[in-house]
Amino acid sequence: MRKAMVEEQVQWILSYIQGESVDVWKENILEDLEAEEIEYKSVEEFLAGLKREFGEGDEEAVKVAELRKLEQGGKTMEEFI
Repeated sequence: MRKAMVEEQVQWILSYIQGESVDVWKENILEDLEAEEIEYKSVEEFLAGLKREFGEGDEEAVKVAELRKLEQGGKTMEEFI
């Protein structure tokens, strides 16, 4: 069951990944998942591979995402503001 959940989450993440430089890589990952030639133990493992392959991304976008994850007193940054 856990394997199926991780695979579904990876496929969901891949559905949002777009761009010329990533399309071939994305299709290869989807084919490998379908053929059960690749298996991720966790979503974090998949994300680490994505970062190794393509880097952290736009520094500003990364920082904005980090800010959105911050919490103060159990509230998200947006709720706190």
